[in-house]
Order: sequence, then structure tokens, then C-alpha cells
Amino acid sequence: MKQHVNFGYLIFLSVVAALGGFLFGYDTAVISGTIGQVSAQFGLDVLQQGWYVGCALIGSIAGVMGAGMLSDRLGRKKTMLLSALLFTTSAIGCAFTANFDQLVIFRIIGGIGIGIVSIVSPLYISEVSVAQYRGRLVSLYQLAVTVGFLGAYLVNYQLLSFSESVSPEGSGMFRLIFVGQVWRGMLGMETLPAMLFFLIIFFIPESPRWLIVRGREEKATSILEKIHRSIGQARREVEEVRTVVREDKDGSGWKVLLSPGILKAVLIGAAIAILGQFMGVNAVLYFGPDIFVLSGLSGGASLYYQVLVGLINMLTTVVALLIIDRVGRKQLVYYGVSGMILSLLGIALYFNQGASLGLAPWLLLCFFLLYIFCCAISICAVIWVLLSEMYPTRVRGLAMSAAGLSLWIGTYLIGQLTPWMLQHLSPAGTFLLFAAMCVPYILIVWKLIPETTGKSLEEIEKHWKKE
Repeated sequence: MKQHVNFGYLIFLSVVAALGGFLFGYDTAVISGTIGQVSAQFGLDVLQQGWYVGCALIGSIAGVMGAGMLSDRLGRKKTMLLSALLFTTSAIGCAFTANFDQLVIFRIIGGIGIGIVSIVSPLYISEVSVAQYRGRLVSLYQLAVTVGFLGAYLVNYQLLSFSESVSPEGSGMFRLIFVGQVWRGMLGMETLPAMLFFLIIFFIPESPRWLIVRGREEKATSILEKIHRSIGQARREVEEVRTVVREDKDGSGWKVLLSPGILKAVLIGAAIAILGQFMGVNAVLYFGPDIFVLSGLSGGASLYYQVLVGLINMLTTVVALLIIDRVGRKQLVYYGVSGMILSLLGIALYFNQGASLGLAPWLLLCFFLLYIFCCAISICAVIWVLLSEMYPTRVRGLAMSAAGLSLWIGTYLIGQLTPWMLQHLSPAGTFLLFAAMCVPYILIVWKLIPETTGKSLEEIEKHWKKE
């Protein structure tokens, strides 16, 4: 157990990889503080504003499509280095861009980084972890994403306050970026964590499981010995991985991926990835202020409520990280999704009957916070853990890309459809739809997904091959 594992070393490896999640969160959320300034700077119309916000998502879809192939061919470490380089290029380019077209190009480059890191970071953490700690270590990635969101909000607020406190007179690049056109500074500040991510990756080893697939067993044994503090345990793990890999030695990546049991796992992963988006979490995180305004709140109060939503999201992820390996993946889904259904029904009831019943706005806030709590402690924490441990070592990157692509398509669709649904289905109808989508999700987890808590990756792989 813990005394036989170099837990401090595992934490270090996981935190380094999870830094990619911070960049994911920052790059996604920082845009919210720049839309008005960029629109005024370049005279954008409504369609151009939508393109500015959504262009990074196009890059993300491209990134996730290539992430699996890159990580399986180049290795997890080199692929993370590539994503760090993309984030750095994007941040510097956005800060110094000369026109709107260049800005879009650099945002797309950053989006490719998001897509890649959303696959390879949890994948790496899963492969270096030991079974009893894998859930909480992979959950560090999701925690880092929520911290990235909060970090972007804080940076935006601080830079805007700084720019308003300094005289607009004067010239120079610093004044242009941090005073005159502060949106450049907001986007450019990502350079610091991106460069840190790039540099610190050089201090972590390659995934030992990827090394074994590539026939570099001596190097893999050395890394596993440092993790387990036991040469015997390291050799046993190498032999276990080698045995499983040997069974697939005659199959190409796609042939293994399309084998009946593994294909079933991929389809299940894709199903829960896209269903998770239609259960409303991104609709609340992205359109929360607009939804609160529809309830009759002022703009200032709606922004304050959204800050509370973000804080609950981050703090609950910490709780999920601590309990996921004790309670189990499936139990968290059962409890959390049940709570999501109840809170979504409460939100729908408030929008449908709240005015006639004279319900106070704080009740709506309570329903939203309960929803975010239930969501963050279940599907948000569990999805990346499940996707990172469901698939065979030989095709894990490729399989995660397939499921990740489903997730990003769902994210895109919910971003495009939420405003339409709020207008045509009404807020009450929209949240009833979100509640209905929770039902197939919980049924899939109940009937089709095994409990993976405490099992090695090789044990999980054997389960799917028996299907």
C-alpha cells in the first residue's frame, strides 16, 4: 500500500501533467474577459464575435483528433511538450497580433493545444499511477482545469483594474499590452504557465507502459522501480503489461481498436462523453450570467452568482479527488447524477412557477449550486478517470481521442444550441431536457461499465477483451 509506493514522486508526476489542465481551463475561460474589448478594437459584428469565441474550439477538435495518434507514436511526454509549445505560441501571438485574422489564427493554435492536452495529460497520469491512487491522481487534471478557470477570471479582473488605475497617456509596448489594449495582456499572460509547463516536462520520465509497448523494458523497469520502491514489483508489472501487449502483437492499432470488446468500450466512452455535455454543465458554466438575468436578476448580481458557481465547482472537485478511490467511480455517478436530476427539476420548476409562487432569487441560486456540486463530484471528476483507464495500452491514445472527439463535438453543440433552447424551449424546458439526458447516462454506467476502482489497467483491459 502507501508505504510501498513513492507517493511524493507520483504526486510530482501527476501535478506536472495536470498543469496541462490548468492551461486548458485558462485558455478556455480567459476569452470571457476580452470579448467586449476585442469587438471594439476590431469593430466586430455579431457573427465575428461568435467566430472569435468559437474559433479555438475548431482547433480543439483538430487537436483531439490527432492527439491519440501522436501520443501513441511519439510518446506521452513529447506530445505534452508539443501542446506546451502550442500554448506558448498562441499566448505570445495573441499579445502581439497585428489584426483580427492573426488573432483568430493564434486562438486556433491554442485550441489545438487544448485538444491535445485534454487527451494526453490524463492519459499520462493514468499510466504512471498505481491502482489504489489512480482515481484521485487523474482527478488532479480536472481540478487543474477548474483552477485554470478561476485563474483566468482573477487575471482578467486584476489586469483590468491595473489598466484603469494607470494614466492612458504614454507609449511603449508594455503600456500597449497592459494599459491601452489590456485584452492583449489577458491573453498573453498564459505565456508564463505555458513556458513553465514546457520546461518542467523535461524533469519527468516517459510513460513506462508506452515504453514497454515500444520494447524499451529496461527503461520502463527503472521508472517503475522508482515509483514502487521495489525492483520485484516493477518487474512483475512489466511482465503483466508485456503479457497483455503480447496478445495484441499481430494487430495494428486500428485492428485492436475495432475488435469487438474494445470497440464496445470505445462506443461506451463516446456515449458518456457526449451525454455528459447534454446534461447541462457547460451550459451553466458558459451561459450562467445570461441564465440568471432571465430569472430577473440584475447584471451585477448575475456575475456575483456566477463567481459562486465557479468557486463551488473548484472546491467540490477537491472533495471528489479525495473520495473517488474510496467511494468508487460508479457510486459517485449514482449519487451525483441523482442529485443533478433533482436540482435540474428544481431549476425548471423555479422558471416555470417561481414568479407566480413568489419564490426568492436565492432559491434559484441554491438549486444551481446544488447542481454544480453534484456535477463536479460525479461526472466531471469521473469522466477523465474512466476514459484514461478503459482502453488497452497499445491503442489507449487512439481510443481516448475517439471518445474525446465525442466530448468536444458535444461541447460545440451545446454551445451553439443553448441560446436557441433558452429562447425556443424556454429556460424551464431547457433544464427539463438536461434532466432527461441524465437518465440514459446513469443507465449506461449501471449496466455497461464495470467498477474500475482498485483494479490495474491490465485487469480492466482483460475485462473488455472478454466482452
